[in-house]
Amino acid sequence: MNGKLLLILTSFGLLAPRIFRAESTPAQALLVLSKSDSTLAIVEPSTLKVVARIPVGPDPHEVIASDDGKLAYVSNYGGGVYHTIAVVDLVEQKALPAIDLGPLRGPHGLEFGGGKVWFTAEAAKAIGSYDPSVNKVDWVLGTSQNRTHMIFVTANLKRIVTSNVNSGTMSIFERVDGAGAGRGSGSLVPGRGSGGQPQEVWNESVISVGKGPEGFDVSPDGKEIWVANAQDGTVSVIDFAGKALSQTFDARVVGANRLKFTPDGKRVFISMLRGSDLAVIDATTRKDVKRLNIGHGSAGILMQLDGSRAYVACTPDNYVAVIDLHTLEATGRLDAGRQPDGLAWAVRR
Repeated sequence: MNGKLLLILTSFGLLAPRIFRAESTPAQALLVLSKSDSTLAIVEPSTLKVVARIPVGPDPHEVIASDDGKLAYVSNYGGGVYHTIAVVDLVEQKALPAIDLGPLRGPHGLEFGGGKVWFTAEAAKAIGSYDPSVNKVDWVLGTSQNRTHMIFVTANLKRIVTSNVNSGTMSIFERVDGAGAGRGSGSLVPGRGSGGQPQEVWNESVISVGKGPEGFDVSPDGKEIWVANAQDGTVSVIDFAGKALSQTFDARVVGANRLKFTPDGKRVFISMLRGSDLAVIDATTRKDVKRLNIGHGSAGILMQLDGSRAYVACTPDNYVAVIDLHTLEATGRLDAGRQPDGLAWAVRR
């Protein structure tokens, strides 16, 4: 084969699979979204090497992996303009057909549980679930709150927590049988339960917090919900079982974007898009442990499963900072695309 023909074939991608064959996805993979590149990077966490980049549609914000680690789901947000969830085959490293949510616009927060994808839809003021086994959205519930943004689902699928940015509230939804309807601040019935089956009812408790609640996390022991309030720089702590506000304290985290507990539950990391610092707070004393200068703003936070590292998306600076959880020092940077944001683990089972 002469050089000219080789150049032509390579330019049209006919030989690309042989020449640029991607490395296989590691059994434990770090997933990183790039908002500007509209891609999902698959990263080998031990070497911080990007093994593949896959297109995921416009304005990707959050990512979650299936329980078996074979698929990733990405919300195409657009501030309420878009209405799709991108799907990626992590084993074959390719994009699959996207999930069209129709009128459920502005998908953002994602969780995976019970074999389903749970999501928020900001513009629709709703939450829902998508069942991959039947390829359909099988459940939708209105929140009655403005900008329902992030979501948490308990392992038993009986409680759901959301942050509602513009309403300044957190919602706790509890699933009960039909006989339990009315035992809460609001009862919401999605219209199921025909054929003599107990009607599915969700009670919603709405808890006022600070201004602009966005990022939140549930403590590893399941007792508290910590909420970062972006507009006033406070953190609100909610008694999960009691569904009541325990405390709101000034954490000096104006512009807060995400909040995550360390795996041992002793510390809380808070990223700020409008500041250079990453705040590290003692979960018991509510006091600063450290402030790390990691650039010109940060968003997504992900803890390593063994408790050794944290990964923080430094969105304005186009890299992901690697933080040693023992020394609380930045030890590296990962280039996974422009404007990194959502992060997740995919563990092959």
